[in-house]
Amino acid sequence: MKLDPEMATARGAASAHDPITLEILLNAVGSATDEAFAALMKAAHSTNIKERNDHSTAIFDPAGRLVVQAARSLPVHIGSITGAVLGAIARYGDRMAEGDVFIANDPYTAQGSHLPDVNMVMPVFADGALIGFSCNVAHHADIGGMSPGSMAGGMTELHQEGVRVPVVRLIEGGRWNTELFEMLLLNVRGAAERRGDYFAQLAACNLQSKRLVEIVSRYGAAYVQSAFDDILRRTERRIRDGFAAIPDGRYAFEDVMDDDGVEARDIPIRLAIEKSGDRIFFDFAGSSPQVPGNINLTMNATVASVCFALKALLDPDAPNNQGVIAAVDVEASEGSIVNAVFPAAVAQRSQTCQRVVDIVIGCLAPCLPHRAVGASNGADTTAVFSGTDPRNGRSYVYVETLGGGVGGRADRDGKDGVQANLTNTSNLPVEAIELVYPLRVEEYALVPDSGGAGRSRGGMGIRRVIRPIGHACTFSGAGERFTTRPWGIFGGGSGATGGFAVANERGVAPLPTKPRGFAIPDGAAIVIETPGAGGYGPPAERDAESRAADARSGKLSSAYRARHYPEEADRDADPPAGRDPSREAVE
Repeated sequence: MKLDPEMATARGAASAHDPITLEILLNAVGSATDEAFAALMKAAHSTNIKERNDHSTAIFDPAGRLVVQAARSLPVHIGSITGAVLGAIARYGDRMAEGDVFIANDPYTAQGSHLPDVNMVMPVFADGALIGFSCNVAHHADIGGMSPGSMAGGMTELHQEGVRVPVVRLIEGGRWNTELFEMLLLNVRGAAERRGDYFAQLAACNLQSKRLVEIVSRYGAAYVQSAFDDILRRTERRIRDGFAAIPDGRYAFEDVMDDDGVEARDIPIRLAIEKSGDRIFFDFAGSSPQVPGNINLTMNATVASVCFALKALLDPDAPNNQGVIAAVDVEASEGSIVNAVFPAAVAQRSQTCQRVVDIVIGCLAPCLPHRAVGASNGADTTAVFSGTDPRNGRSYVYVETLGGGVGGRADRDGKDGVQANLTNTSNLPVEAIELVYPLRVEEYALVPDSGGAGRSRGGMGIRRVIRPIGHACTFSGAGERFTTRPWGIFGGGSGATGGFAVANERGVAPLPTKPRGFAIPDGAAIVIETPGAGGYGPPAERDAESRAADARSGKLSSAYRARHYPEEADRDADPPAGRDPSREAVE
């Protein structure tokens, strides 16, 4: 890797920049990532990227530090992109050259988080010197393996989940490694669609690289690199300053995963947070060993989850860059569910990431009562339909993760039917589903009564009923909070659980929480209900105006309202079930 000496000196110096110019530069780099994000979305072929926006774009400095992510990037992607960049630096070092592009997805050799997220890394040069990396990650609708969509529950080792790609050079000096590319496409379903998505990623890298070169041409390489240093230092200082809102002490909380889709049930995740001055330490000691099913986390996914939750609680507007990661210390035992080792299966890692976020909030709720929220839906409910399209004889894979409720807040109700926390993807519109796939969406609605009662109500889950048209197909899925309810906070009630079911002329039958390869006969339909979210504060404190709005909305049945509002019901009704972190002991 060639590094300009002047640039190296600037990076090592503790310089103070004019804050206005620094902010303009930061916004220029941010605009480059936002533009690349839009370009990737518009050029992609799969609905998962072009409609649902399950991708991220970012710019790194020459040392492999994340400087800026696009505003709409997914927080969960922060770890895997960083791993790919550091892996490229470690493996290729000064052998990188202009026109190179590297790809990677492996959770262990490339520090990814799961195989469908394919990272693309392009080193960027100006006047022969490395000035940074243009990067993106996109969730491919299939990456091979034993199950269409590569996301089904029930897989028990990484080899079953798809093609493992270490950090490798896909393009060298502008020339494609066509043999490698052909091998990647040969091992996935829907190769033409995958090919289009790879090209979209490359286009985004090229655009972002061009914009970074333009910025360096305007400000100079030395200034830009020293400004990057200041941006990261400023972010870390900003996060550490936010620690002042947390009194020094030790805070503990735990929660469970429903199951791993294979054999484990009620899987514990435990967290203790120790805060002292401007240092904060997250210790996951006592959490479950890694499990056979594919809900394990690699360490970078755990760190990404912790950073998201802490930033959301303390300073949501802070830049999402390496400074946030540098401000926290996270420890988890190797071989645990939150620091899995090869060959642990990890395809459904986002389910566990969501639980880690809930647990961080549960820990800190007692000392941050106006910032904490009730547990959100705690899942990344995954649905995968696959089969042969009777209209054209081509195979298809439809992948979607569905939102649910967001926890009630101190000053307002939680949001209904949206992605929460780390997984801020969009929904896939009904029109797009029915246009692209031989499927009919017969119902798309909120689940009545699924939000936990409270002074502020928890958000509501989503109900979708999807029927294959003119053919039989298979369904795979993965759900969480299907048996354990999202807890309320400060006396708020728990949200409702979710579930999968199959409906036919004989009625409706439940499916497992993480079904794989379930055959849907022609004429049957899959029913998907996602979890709601926990409420905030005692239901008795809900004001009359909000209760009247509840009655008008149709979201809550009269029985629900009568059960939770003393003015409308028997005051001796049982209190809502579910744990409340605000009542738990703080050491």
